Amino acid sequence: MKVITEAALRDELRNNQPEYYCIPEGIILSPAGREYLQQRKIKIVKEPPIQQAQASENKQSTESGVAQPNSDVAAEPWKPKYIDYETGAFYMEKPEHMCQLSGNLLVPKCHPRILFRGKLDSIQTMIILDQAVMADSGTSAKLIEDLNSVLLAMQNIMKCEVLDQELESGLIIGLTNSELHDRSHDPMKFFGIKQMLMPNYTMGTQYAMLNQLRAAIREVEVAATAAFYQNGKCIRKDLIEELNRLSSALHVMMCKWLAGDYR
Repeated sequence: MKVITEAALRDELRNNQPEYYCIPEGIILSPAGREYLQQRKIKIVKEPPIQQAQASENKQSTESGVAQPNSDVAAEPWKPKYIDYETGAFYMEKPEHMCQLSGNLLVPKCHPRILFRGKLDSIQTMIILDQAVMADSGTSAKLIEDLNSVLLAMQNIMKCEVLDQELESGLIIGLTNSELHDRSHDPMKFFGIKQMLMPNYTMGTQYAMLNQLRAAIREVEVAATAAFYQNGKCIRKDLIEELNRLSSALHVMMCKWLAGDYR
Protein backbone atom coordinates (compact mmCIF):
# COMPACT_ATOMS: atom_id res chain seq x y z
CA MET A 1 0.00 0.00 0.00
CA LYS A 2 1.37 3.41 -0.98
CA VAL A 3 2.38 5.79 1.80
CA ILE A 4 2.51 9.60 1.43
CA THR A 5 5.61 10.70 3.31
CA GLU A 6 6.64 14.09 4.64
CA ALA A 7 9.44 14.26 2.06
CA ALA A 8 6.99 13.61 -0.77
CA LEU A 9 4.65 16.32 0.54
CA ARG A 10 7.47 18.86 0.88
CA ASP A 11 8.44 18.24 -2.74
CA GLU A 12 4.85 18.31 -4.04
CA LEU A 13 3.76 21.42 -2.13
CA ARG A 14 7.03 23.33 -2.32
CA ASN A 15 5.47 26.31 -4.11
CA ASN A 16 1.82 25.79 -3.20
CA GLN A 17 -0.47 26.36 -0.22
CA PRO A 18 -3.72 24.51 -0.91
CA GLU A 19 -6.64 24.81 1.47
CA TYR A 20 -7.22 21.04 1.46
CA TYR A 21 -5.16 17.93 0.79
CA CYS A 22 -7.20 14.90 -0.22
CA ILE A 23 -5.90 11.42 0.67
CA PRO A 24 -7.06 9.02 -2.07
CA GLU A 25 -8.74 5.76 -1.12
CA GLY A 26 -6.21 3.02 -0.38
CA ILE A 27 -3.38 5.49 0.35
CA ILE A 28 -1.85 5.99 3.82
CA LEU A 29 -0.58 9.32 5.15
CA SER A 30 2.49 8.87 7.32
CA PRO A 31 2.45 10.42 10.84
CA ALA A 32 5.23 12.81 9.84
CA GLY A 33 3.31 13.77 6.72
CA ARG A 34 0.18 14.45 8.78
CA GLU A 35 2.13 16.65 11.16
CA TYR A 36 3.66 18.55 8.24
CA LEU A 37 0.23 19.32 6.77
CA GLN A 38 -1.11 20.35 10.15
CA GLN A 39 1.82 22.71 10.70
CA ARG A 40 1.05 24.38 7.37
CA LYS A 41 -2.66 24.57 8.32
CA ILE A 42 -3.69 22.45 5.32
CA LYS A 43 -6.87 20.53 6.05
CA ILE A 44 -6.61 16.77 5.55
CA VAL A 45 -9.62 15.07 3.98
CA LYS A 46 -10.41 11.51 2.95
CA GLU A 47 -13.29 12.71 0.80
CA PRO A 48 -13.81 16.07 -0.86
CA PRO A 49 -15.29 18.53 1.70
CA ILE A 50 -18.72 18.79 0.09
CA GLN A 51 -19.17 15.02 0.04
CA GLN A 52 -18.12 14.87 3.70
CA ALA A 53 -20.74 17.48 4.61
CA GLN A 54 -23.44 15.61 2.69
CA ALA A 55 -22.51 12.35 4.39
CA SER A 56 -22.66 14.05 7.80
CA GLU A 57 -26.09 15.55 7.08
CA ASN A 58 -27.45 12.19 5.91
CA LYS A 59 -26.15 10.48 9.06
CA GLN A 60 -27.72 13.08 11.37
CA SER A 61 -31.05 12.85 9.57
CA THR A 62 -31.07 9.07 9.82
CA GLU A 63 -30.22 9.09 13.54
CA SER A 64 -33.00 11.60 14.29
CA GLY A 65 -35.54 9.55 12.37
CA VAL A 66 -36.14 12.31 9.83
CA ALA A 67 -36.40 11.16 6.24
CA GLN A 68 -33.79 12.70 3.95
CA PRO A 69 -35.31 14.08 0.72
CA ASN A 70 -33.88 12.44 -2.37
CA SER A 71 -31.68 10.27 -0.15
CA ASP A 72 -31.88 7.50 -2.76
CA VAL A 73 -30.32 9.76 -5.38
CA ALA A 74 -26.53 9.62 -5.59
CA ALA A 75 -24.83 12.94 -4.95
CA GLU A 76 -23.15 14.55 -7.92
CA PRO A 77 -19.37 14.13 -7.96
CA TRP A 78 -17.70 17.03 -6.19
CA LYS A 79 -15.40 19.14 -8.32
CA PRO A 80 -12.86 21.54 -6.84
CA LYS A 81 -13.04 25.15 -7.97
CA TYR A 82 -9.35 25.18 -8.95
CA ILE A 83 -6.76 22.43 -9.47
CA ASP A 84 -2.99 22.77 -9.46
CA TYR A 85 -1.86 21.71 -12.95
CA GLU A 86 1.48 20.38 -11.67
CA THR A 87 0.59 18.71 -8.35
CA GLY A 88 -3.14 18.00 -8.51
CA ALA A 89 -3.78 19.90 -5.26
CA PHE A 90 -7.08 21.79 -5.20
CA TYR A 91 -8.14 25.23 -4.03
CA MET A 92 -11.42 26.88 -3.14
CA GLU A 93 -9.94 30.32 -3.98
CA LYS A 94 -7.28 31.21 -6.56
CA PRO A 95 -3.95 32.12 -4.91
CA GLU A 96 -2.55 35.50 -5.95
CA HIS A 97 0.69 33.99 -7.26
CA MET A 98 -1.15 31.66 -9.63
CA CYS A 99 -3.21 32.11 -12.79
CA GLN A 100 -5.41 29.94 -14.99
CA LEU A 101 -3.70 27.87 -17.65
CA SER A 102 -6.99 26.61 -19.05
CA GLY A 103 -10.35 25.95 -17.47
CA ASN A 104 -9.85 25.64 -13.71
CA LEU A 105 -6.22 24.48 -13.96
CA LEU A 106 -3.78 26.76 -12.15
CA VAL A 107 -0.04 27.30 -12.62
CA PRO A 108 2.39 29.79 -11.06
CA LYS A 109 2.64 33.09 -12.95
CA CYS A 110 6.28 32.22 -13.75
CA HIS A 111 5.26 29.04 -15.60
CA PRO A 112 6.87 28.84 -19.11
CA ARG A 113 3.49 28.88 -20.86
CA ILE A 114 2.45 32.01 -18.97
CA LEU A 115 5.77 33.66 -19.87
CA PHE A 116 5.11 32.73 -23.49
CA ARG A 117 1.66 34.31 -23.35
CA GLY A 118 3.22 37.44 -21.87
CA LYS A 119 5.64 37.68 -24.79
CA LEU A 120 2.74 37.24 -27.21
CA ASP A 121 0.80 39.97 -25.46
CA SER A 122 3.78 42.36 -25.49
CA ILE A 123 4.50 42.03 -29.19
CA GLN A 124 0.86 42.67 -30.04
CA THR A 125 1.01 45.95 -28.13
CA MET A 126 4.19 46.83 -30.05
CA ILE A 127 2.52 46.19 -33.41
CA ILE A 128 -0.50 48.31 -32.53
CA LEU A 129 1.68 51.17 -31.27
CA ASP A 130 3.80 51.04 -34.45
CA GLN A 131 0.65 51.12 -36.58
CA ALA A 132 -0.61 54.17 -34.70
CA VAL A 133 2.71 56.00 -35.06
CA MET A 134 2.89 55.14 -38.76
CA ALA A 135 -0.69 56.27 -39.36
CA ASP A 136 0.02 59.61 -37.64
CA SER A 137 3.12 60.14 -39.78
CA GLY A 138 1.34 59.37 -43.05
CA THR A 139 3.13 56.07 -43.71
CA SER A 140 1.89 53.85 -46.54
CA ALA A 141 -1.46 52.25 -45.80
CA LYS A 142 -0.13 49.04 -47.36
CA LEU A 143 2.61 48.77 -44.71
CA ILE A 144 0.05 49.29 -41.92
CA GLU A 145 -2.19 46.68 -43.56
CA ASP A 146 0.66 44.15 -43.69
CA LEU A 147 1.35 44.78 -40.00
CA ASN A 148 -2.31 44.06 -39.33
CA SER A 149 -1.87 40.69 -41.06
CA VAL A 150 0.97 39.93 -38.66
CA LEU A 151 -1.14 41.08 -35.69
CA LEU A 152 -4.04 38.80 -36.67
CA ALA A 153 -1.65 35.84 -36.95
CA MET A 154 -0.34 36.60 -33.43
CA GLN A 155 -3.89 36.75 -32.07
CA ASN A 156 -4.64 33.41 -33.73
CA ILE A 157 -1.59 31.86 -32.05
CA MET A 158 -2.81 33.16 -28.68
CA LYS A 159 -6.30 31.76 -29.21
CA CYS A 160 -5.09 28.32 -30.30
CA GLU A 161 -2.64 28.05 -27.41
CA VAL A 162 -5.15 29.03 -24.72
CA LEU A 163 -7.95 26.85 -26.13
CA ASP A 164 -5.55 23.99 -26.98
CA GLN A 165 -6.62 24.02 -30.62
CA GLU A 166 -4.59 23.03 -33.66
CA LEU A 167 -3.46 26.13 -35.57
CA GLU A 168 -4.48 26.29 -39.22
CA SER A 169 -2.05 28.63 -40.93
CA GLY A 170 -3.20 30.98 -43.67
CA LEU A 171 -1.63 33.70 -45.75
CA ILE A 172 0.62 36.22 -44.00
CA ILE A 173 1.04 39.61 -45.74
CA GLY A 174 -0.69 37.95 -48.68
CA LEU A 175 1.97 35.24 -49.12
CA THR A 176 2.02 31.48 -48.62
CA ASN A 177 4.63 29.68 -46.55
CA SER A 178 6.74 28.79 -49.61
CA GLU A 179 6.47 32.34 -51.00
CA LEU A 180 7.65 33.81 -47.69
CA HIS A 181 10.55 31.36 -47.61
CA ASP A 182 11.66 32.14 -51.16
CA ARG A 183 11.53 35.92 -50.73
CA SER A 184 13.22 35.82 -47.33
CA HIS A 185 16.09 33.66 -48.58
CA ASP A 186 16.64 35.40 -51.91
CA PRO A 187 15.77 39.11 -51.51
CA MET A 188 18.04 40.05 -54.44
CA LYS A 189 15.88 38.04 -56.84
CA PHE A 190 12.58 39.49 -55.65
CA PHE A 191 13.50 42.97 -54.39
CA GLY A 192 17.00 43.77 -55.63
CA ILE A 193 18.19 43.84 -51.99
CA LYS A 194 21.38 42.19 -50.74
CA GLN A 195 21.06 39.24 -48.36
CA MET A 196 21.66 39.94 -44.62
CA LEU A 197 21.97 43.71 -45.01
CA MET A 198 22.90 45.09 -41.57
CA PRO A 199 20.33 47.68 -40.33
CA ASN A 200 21.33 51.22 -39.40
CA TYR A 201 19.53 54.48 -38.57
CA THR A 202 19.85 55.90 -42.10
CA MET A 203 17.32 53.34 -43.33
CA GLY A 204 14.51 55.24 -41.60
CA THR A 205 12.23 55.04 -38.57
CA GLN A 206 9.74 52.65 -40.15
CA TYR A 207 12.53 50.26 -41.10
CA ALA A 208 13.84 50.39 -37.52
CA MET A 209 10.34 49.58 -36.22
CA LEU A 210 10.08 46.56 -38.51
CA ASN A 211 13.50 45.34 -37.42
CA GLN A 212 12.50 45.67 -33.76
CA LEU A 213 9.37 43.60 -34.38
CA ARG A 214 11.43 40.94 -36.22
CA ALA A 215 13.74 40.60 -33.20
CA ALA A 216 10.76 40.53 -30.80
CA ILE A 217 9.19 37.68 -32.78
CA ARG A 218 12.41 35.71 -32.34
CA GLU A 219 12.10 36.23 -28.59
CA VAL A 220 8.52 34.94 -28.68
CA GLU A 221 9.70 31.89 -30.64
CA VAL A 222 12.35 31.14 -28.00
CA ALA A 223 9.72 31.47 -25.24
CA ALA A 224 7.40 29.12 -27.15
CA THR A 225 10.15 26.53 -27.51
CA ALA A 226 10.86 26.70 -23.76
CA ALA A 227 7.14 26.27 -23.03
CA PHE A 228 6.47 23.36 -25.38
CA TYR A 229 9.73 21.39 -25.48
CA GLN A 230 9.13 18.36 -23.27
CA ASN A 231 11.11 15.15 -22.95
CA GLY A 232 13.12 15.91 -26.06
CA LYS A 233 10.04 16.65 -28.20
CA CYS A 234 8.19 19.79 -29.25
CA ILE A 235 4.50 19.29 -28.46
CA ARG A 236 3.27 22.39 -30.36
CA LYS A 237 5.15 22.39 -33.66
CA ASP A 238 2.27 24.27 -35.26
CA LEU A 239 2.85 27.33 -33.06
CA ILE A 240 6.64 27.26 -33.48
CA GLU A 241 6.37 26.98 -37.26
CA GLU A 242 3.91 29.88 -37.40
CA LEU A 243 6.25 32.10 -35.41
CA ASN A 244 9.11 31.18 -37.74
CA ARG A 245 6.91 32.20 -40.69
CA LEU A 246 6.15 35.51 -38.98
CA SER A 247 9.82 36.34 -38.52
CA SER A 248 10.30 35.62 -42.23
CA ALA A 249 7.36 37.90 -42.97
CA LEU A 250 8.98 40.78 -41.09
CA HIS A 251 12.23 40.23 -42.98
CA VAL A 252 10.30 40.36 -46.26
CA MET A 253 8.59 43.58 -45.15
CA MET A 254 11.97 45.12 -44.37
CA CYS A 255 13.17 44.22 -47.86
CA LYS A 256 10.00 45.67 -49.39
CA TRP A 257 10.58 48.91 -47.48
CA LEU A 258 14.12 49.27 -48.77
CA ALA A 259 12.97 48.41 -52.29
CA GLY A 260 10.40 51.24 -52.15
CA ASP A 261 7.38 48.93 -52.40
CA TYR A 262 5.67 50.70 -49.50
CA ARG A 263 6.19 54.26 -50.73
